[in-house]
Amino acid sequence: MDNSPPNDSDIYKTLLESTKAIPWKIDWASKQFSYIGPQIEPLLGWAPSSWQSVEDWVNRIHEEDRERVFNFCVQQSLQGLDHEADYRALTATGDFVWIRDVVHVIRAPSGEPEALIGFMFDISERKKTEEQLLIMQRKLEELSYKDGLTGVANRRMFDTVLEREWLEARQHQQPLSLIMIDIDYFKQFNDFYGHLQGDEVLKQVAQAGVRAKDFFARFGGEEFALILPETNDVSASKIAERCRNLVFKEQIPHAKSEVSQILTISVGAGSITPSQTDDLKTFVESVDALMYQAKRNGRNRIEVKSI
Repeated sequence: MDNSPPNDSDIYKTLLESTKAIPWKIDWASKQFSYIGPQIEPLLGWAPSSWQSVEDWVNRIHEEDRERVFNFCVQQSLQGLDHEADYRALTATGDFVWIRDVVHVIRAPSGEPEALIGFMFDISERKKTEEQLLIMQRKLEELSYKDGLTGVANRRMFDTVLEREWLEARQHQQPLSLIMIDIDYFKQFNDFYGHLQGDEVLKQVAQAGVRAKDFFARFGGEEFALILPETNDVSASKIAERCRNLVFKEQIPHAKSEVSQILTISVGAGSITPSQTDDLKTFVESVDALMYQAKRNGRNRIEVKSI
């Protein structure tokens, strides 16, 4: 029986192979693996003996990550810089596992890389958590820009989009139109039918005004807005009339309206090709004033103006 104490290399190897991290070493000149931990097989299904060269490593990286990771690692190694890379490693069964490779560059006296040693870590659970957090963040961002009742964009999103379209229209000298919509005698509707029914009407009007290519938002209360880039007053007038007709076609009863037994809207539509001297806030106020002019002139109508 050999009672001699284990040497340092045996101790280090035992320690390395008892961890979840997967140790490995590559000779830079030959691009061959001189070692890879046996933990690689339970994780990816590839036997340690199958990891012969750098090419084996590259071919077992997901094709969407392959070029990015390979180029990054080569660049960092040539500069003698230790580095980390996250990527999807392919398993023997065709699935993938998220890996973090932590790489240390051993340099020759000349400064050239002599070998790479590193550890592979399974970070699949961490990536799953990160993806879930990202999904939650996106949902929260979506909620922050969406009207909770009607599901269309809210005032915050309206302001953001309108400012962007205003700058685009001013830069390219293109017309920009804005349509403002207000439900006629909405207070009387709520008083007579109740607020729950009033909420349902807001949802119906919102859906009637939405087209896939338009930006439609709840401006506030019973008021909605439609942003129309590259649209002049003639086209805006047609779209405004279409909105009015669509709401009327819903045939929503309104016993307390003074203009119709069916729910109606009043619409203001304004167009502008903004210059450096024009002001966005003034433009919005002008279109809002057109909508109130439609209400003063009898409701259930549109007022259009090139501003």
